[in-house]
Amino acid sequence: MAKVPLSPIGRPRDAFLDDASFAKNRASMRERDGVLAERRAKVADGWGPEYLARVHQKKKLSGRERIERLKDAGTRVFEVGTFVNHGRKFGKLESPAAGVITVFARVHGRWTIVIANDNTVASGSWWPRSPEKIERAQEMALRLRLPVVYLVDCSGLYLPEQSQSFPGRTGAGHIFQKNALLSAAGVPQIAGVFGDCIAGGGYMPIISDRVVMTESAYMVIAGAALIQGAKSQSLSSLDIGGPEVHVGISGCADVRVPDDESALALIRAEIARLPSSAVPYYRGGADPAEPHLPPFELDGLFPPDHRHTYPADEVVARLVDQSFFWELWPERGVEMMVGVGRVAGLYVGFVANRQGVIDDPEHRGAKKPAGILYREGIAKVAAFSRACEADGIPIVWLQDVSGFDIGVEAERLGLLGYGSSLIYANSTNKVPMFTVLLRKASGAGYYALSGLPYEPVVQLSTTISRLSVMEGRTLAIAAFRTKLDADFQISATDPAERDKVEAGMRDTEARIEGDMDPYKAAAQMDTDEIVPLHELRDWLSLFAEASYQAIGYRTVKNPRIWSLHDLAALDGSVGH
Repeated sequence: MAKVPLSPIGRPRDAFLDDASFAKNRASMRERDGVLAERRAKVADGWGPEYLARVHQKKKLSGRERIERLKDAGTRVFEVGTFVNHGRKFGKLESPAAGVITVFARVHGRWTIVIANDNTVASGSWWPRSPEKIERAQEMALRLRLPVVYLVDCSGLYLPEQSQSFPGRTGAGHIFQKNALLSAAGVPQIAGVFGDCIAGGGYMPIISDRVVMTESAYMVIAGAALIQGAKSQSLSSLDIGGPEVHVGISGCADVRVPDDESALALIRAEIARLPSSAVPYYRGGADPAEPHLPPFELDGLFPPDHRHTYPADEVVARLVDQSFFWELWPERGVEMMVGVGRVAGLYVGFVANRQGVIDDPEHRGAKKPAGILYREGIAKVAAFSRACEADGIPIVWLQDVSGFDIGVEAERLGLLGYGSSLIYANSTNKVPMFTVLLRKASGAGYYALSGLPYEPVVQLSTTISRLSVMEGRTLAIAAFRTKLDADFQISATDPAERDKVEAGMRDTEARIEGDMDPYKAAAQMDTDEIVPLHELRDWLSLFAEASYQAIGYRTVKNPRIWSLHDLAALDGSVGH
């Protein structure tokens, strides 16, 4: 069957949400988006205009200016890891974005991963979490086989905090292992060396296929000051490891150019030599098309109170091309929505949690809350995940989950086993998977639906995401359970004891609510990026194109032989 039975999905907004509610939701979201924009801008400023001026005085560009000149004109970059180290102090200093910029950028029509030192922040030093952030970007490139461009201007570790970034499994040395793994997988790596590249900064470019150095750049194991102290030799770092040495003598670099602009033009030319994107081929003649229902409406669909509901199918309708979708097994496990749509003209699988109240198939006439994983829904998602793996279809997980069902019946129905099956499927999939925390990401449900511990290529949070084991009030009850009666009321009769327990529960709830802040998750790399809801469609277009760009490393089947068609036929829901 070559034709995928895509059908219109969704309704005009005023058919399911009144104007007043839409306006209220949107006003709340715009307030949060304003905070996000301000914080993004602060990160982009690095250490501020004074430090940018110092860079310019050296006749160099900043890391962000280099990215701007490298990318295709008129295209946007998609930054990941913007808020790493957000709110964290190192003495009196901050390290915006951990001093390194990692982005998806289009160069000559090809998606690339660009890793650039922010040379306005301690001369591009590596801070705590800088290595992990670089490694995370390298992993994204490896998983998608995207070319990597390193824009290196790094004075090595920020030494006062070296104990937090040098040792350990993800310490700075792991960057070089990732360089090697990318090379072994045949992923193109191109490095531009623009200034100080000391110690680890000097090692970072070396395994790249092409290394370009400007006249003001140098790569050294140890800088001039250290050599003077150790060997009493008075030399400049350029004398030790400048382009004269590494292009002319050692062979550690390939080309020397006069300045930043020349280096970036040469890197662009190298990217142009690579095979072109396979995206037009995999579109199979389908043109990219905007959703029929506008993505900007997403800002007004989500209530500011996470306990209130919204229709999941209306979210999907505002993400897929033409608002066309093929939902599989809609009558089974209705708390979960699975199916296929096109994004940027390319087939993508979707898994989403429904919200509200649904019928309980285990008890005729009964109802139960959605947003929870039950047996039938878990089985449906596991089968869909395995089928997408077999068919080579990338998967987007739209999470808004409160966790697994619990209780006597849940255990008798074997939810532990069904959950293990889903976890196994998602742990062994090779197709690219991308996770979006729309709102709640709680408990083992967060794990089972491809949360970050299960290594999606990218995990996004929205400004209303809440990532935790459980909600603050629930956790406070669990923590103080021995002090509560059967109705979860404080059992103590002594007023002082009651006040103590009440204060403890209140403080615990407040702390957990603070821990669920998406900026805290992003600061400690528990999520890759925070995005406004109205940007989701653009991000999914990037994910789709990046998933299909490279060829020869995974099986992408034509729809005629999809396993999904067989499963749908056997279930009786094959479509028209």
